[in-house]
Amino acid sequence: MESKSDLKVIAFDDVVKHNVTHDCWLIIFGKVYDVTEFMSDHPGGEEVLLAATGKDATNDFEDTGHSDSAREIMSKYCIGEIDTSTIPLKRMYIPPQPDRYNLDKTNNEFLIKILQFLVPILILGLAFVVRHYTKSE
Repeated sequence: MESKSDLKVIAFDDVVKHNVTHDCWLIIFGKVYDVTEFMSDHPGGEEVLLAATGKDATNDFEDTGHSDSAREIMSKYCIGEIDTSTIPLKRMYIPPQPDRYNLDKTNNEFLIKILQFLVPILILGLAFVVRHYTKSE
């Protein structure tokens, strides 16, 4: 592997463009890896690698618990280091706005739950009233 000073500095936007099976780059530990040739050999399958594109995949890599030999194999795919000044700040999650259909559906679900509780009580009440009046006669 090249020394740190010899590594090419790559902008985040350039890395993000490489997100398909035949052209796949990952960011792990601040370095950029072209794993295109490794896609078919990856034990977890190419889907795992593709899911890690377009972001810093360090946590994904660490959470999987890769072996020392996997880390050695990885070193030969290093093509540079990420330009940290080009990484976008974390985006704040904005939940989708509910549309009218979902609000109606929620109200209907609530009504159904109430009816599931009230209908049996009404049937039992009616049965009690009928029993009471038929027993007195």
